[in-house]
Amino acid sequence: MSWLFPLTKSAASSAAGAPSGLTSLQQQKQRLIESLRNSHSSIAEIQKDVEYRLPFTVNNLTININILLPPQFPQEKPVISVYPPIRHHLMDKQGVYVTSPLVSNFTMHSDLGKIIQSLLDEFWKNPPVLAPTSTAFPYYTTAKPAAPSFGILSSLPLPIPTTDTSAPISQNGFGYKMPDVPDAFPELSELSVSQLTDMNEQEELLLEQFLTLPQLKQIITDKDDLVKSIEELARKNLLLEPSLEAKRQIVLDKYELLTQMKSAFEKKMQRQHELSESCSASTLQARLKVAAHEAEEESDNIAEDFLEGKTEIDDFLSSFMEKRTICHCRRAKEEKLQQVIAMHSHFHAPL
Repeated sequence: MSWLFPLTKSAASSAAGAPSGLTSLQQQKQRLIESLRNSHSSIAEIQKDVEYRLPFTVNNLTININILLPPQFPQEKPVISVYPPIRHHLMDKQGVYVTSPLVSNFTMHSDLGKIIQSLLDEFWKNPPVLAPTSTAFPYYTTAKPAAPSFGILSSLPLPIPTTDTSAPISQNGFGYKMPDVPDAFPELSELSVSQLTDMNEQEELLLEQFLTLPQLKQIITDKDDLVKSIEELARKNLLLEPSLEAKRQIVLDKYELLTQMKSAFEKKMQRQHELSESCSASTLQARLKVAAHEAEEESDNIAEDFLEGKTEIDDFLSSFMEKRTICHCRRAKEEKLQQVIAMHSHFHAPL
């Protein structure tokens, strides 16, 4: 809660003694973030120490895993969601948020990188499928939550944007400056004591008087203006949805193409490495050495056959000289190559 309340003197001194000025909680947070980065090289940092995104493809379906770290992370568990929504036993009913036990039971000593890896492993083992798409824009619904029944008070407005920097800030990032309430109401001073008593005892009279206040009328007008602006913004968002979906599909197609090209490139790199290893100087020297030994053994076998009378002298001379010549040529090449390797190692030896 250091972002709400200032550190005490003792806490501040302990934080100052930590490496790089970080508290133990901040150090644990950095360790978990490093674990996430080290476990997944393709992860993208959307906002430093706050939001990260990891794309992956399974069964030709590309999904983005979004990891959101709350302000009190790692004391608070991370919020892990996916896009587009999918159907899977580790997801919620909407197919947006991950409800895996590893996430639900997250503690500050958990390994975030392993949690994401276990999620990927489960997706590979049981591939998800796309959730049915809604006809409405995913971040806007026309249905409004039911308000508590408090008469006219249930129609009070939501916060609206204002340029007044002193106005309170609401959860949606905007503030609403309530009209000033006067210290006294001149309308009431004109009423008799009996009228005031009746108003106090009869809620209908009090409500009728309340509805005539200009401040309440201003609030109701502001509410109507806000509803109209929200509806207009929603219509504009809905008009942009087809274009957004088309561009999103283009990005997904390009990412899929990138994945295929990356896979092909890695296979070619592996093949190039194998060919390079098979044609290296040390490999050629070893092969020449084995080939020279094989030719020498064949010439020895020819000589033994001649001594045992199994071969005529003319055949012996031609075949024996051929094998011996091959043996000496290979051995000479092997020795020359060994000299080249030794000379290369001498000039490239570390200082």
